[in-house]
Amino acid sequence: MANDTNQEQTQEQTRGLRLIEAVPQGHKLALRQIEKDQAITRYNVTIGYASETIAAGRWVHENLVQLPPARTLDQLPIATRAIHLPPLEGYTFQGYRNVDGSVGTRNILAITTTVQCVAGVVECAVKRIKEGLLPRFPNVDDVVGLEHSYGCGVAIDAPGAQIPIRTVRNISLNPNFGGQALVVSLGCEKMQPSRLFPASVKLMGTKIPTSLPAETTSAFEPTIVCLQDAQHVGFESMITSIMHSAEQQLAILNQRQRVTCAAADLVVGVQCGGSDAFSGVTANPAVGFATDLLVRAGASVMFSEVTEVRDGIDQLTARAATPEVAAAMIREMDWYDLYLKRGGVDRSANTTPGNKKGGLSNIVEKAMGSIVKSGSSAISGVLAPGEKLAQKGLIYAATPASDFICGTLQLAAGMNIHIFTTGRGTPYGLAAVPVIKVATRNELAERWHDLMDINAGKIASGDASIDDIGWEMFHLILAVASGKKTWAEYWKLQNALVLFNPAPIT
Repeated sequence: MANDTNQEQTQEQTRGLRLIEAVPQGHKLALRQIEKDQAITRYNVTIGYASETIAAGRWVHENLVQLPPARTLDQLPIATRAIHLPPLEGYTFQGYRNVDGSVGTRNILAITTTVQCVAGVVECAVKRIKEGLLPRFPNVDDVVGLEHSYGCGVAIDAPGAQIPIRTVRNISLNPNFGGQALVVSLGCEKMQPSRLFPASVKLMGTKIPTSLPAETTSAFEPTIVCLQDAQHVGFESMITSIMHSAEQQLAILNQRQRVTCAAADLVVGVQCGGSDAFSGVTANPAVGFATDLLVRAGASVMFSEVTEVRDGIDQLTARAATPEVAAAMIREMDWYDLYLKRGGVDRSANTTPGNKKGGLSNIVEKAMGSIVKSGSSAISGVLAPGEKLAQKGLIYAATPASDFICGTLQLAAGMNIHIFTTGRGTPYGLAAVPVIKVATRNELAERWHDLMDINAGKIASGDASIDDIGWEMFHLILAVASGKKTWAEYWKLQNALVLFNPAPIT
């Protein structure tokens, strides 16, 4: 695409335009000659500068596009766009209401681990629970082990260590777990149960007070099984203890019934992975349309991925509901800039070989296509990594762009349903929440027909509009929230939880 933003002039220039080299699907071409160092634009934004003169009709690939400097974080527009969307009423789904007012879209027993050392034991226990206990409790959807790589061998009091700790804590509080969770501890790890849940814990039926500062954990009192306790003599004793506690919690979860809930009870996380040049013109704009519908219905929607919105920070601060929200976004961007700088990289490290093969030249172009998942609503709040959501509306949840880490942090924030767009294709899934997969291209949707839930490629082919796919997505969200299975659930595709740990490992 050339650096001319005038539509009529661009149309005139394209009459009789001939390609002078093969251009892969989704990639850019020069509509007129672009001189060396001239701006190259897409989405009416400068995505880079020509590294050499580019003739009209030539393929504009990544090697011809020099990355522009990042936008500074000062002199940004602050809450300058007054956005008032009309409410959307009357939409409901069938969910599981919890005592704290949250609503689950699934009814799952979660087994939290305090340290990676116990992961093997928990894996064996989960297998036996699914085979021997779960069939007796038909109202429970699944048993999930919340395995992670944290807990010991880390500088647990260092700055940044609070992020993985609160992430594990808040995942255990996810609405899909119904306030019931079993925690398996080794006993000697740094992340002790009393640190993970500092208010009070219930250890084999006994509450143990702690002198640590209390944090908000609602009425959550997990049951702890400590493998190093003297009562555990051999492996089978450990498994028996876990299964005994699991049976008690399964009996409680089995009493839960789906009830009619307002669409306002949805907490939706939106994310993209394996993005291509179609992401920003098909799937992500459709997600943005659905995001606006959800916000109008009173729901909470989280968009994330710091490096994939960093180059559009001026768009976000302008949409902030208040100056305080804008300041919080700037604070998260600045924190992440410093985090990357300490690692000797910048935002340009984000793009993958697949992104580039799919037509995305650099992170600026990728960010412009990613940010549209947020729709057009005012941004009402900001979450730091690992924090739990406590408000409605459109929320910026600051996370790394890694699919696995972003999904893990949105899960900790309290999402009960996940929307994931992809252009290159990925079988990504989560065990704790249903994941709706959206394909950006017809070819991907047809080739991966039993992995993609929605085909947004119909927008590019002219068979549907952005609004059409947005409404289709909105209705599918309500259906999945009510129990309809996604393809990822059907195949039981479950990626591991990956914690964001910026603190040192010892």
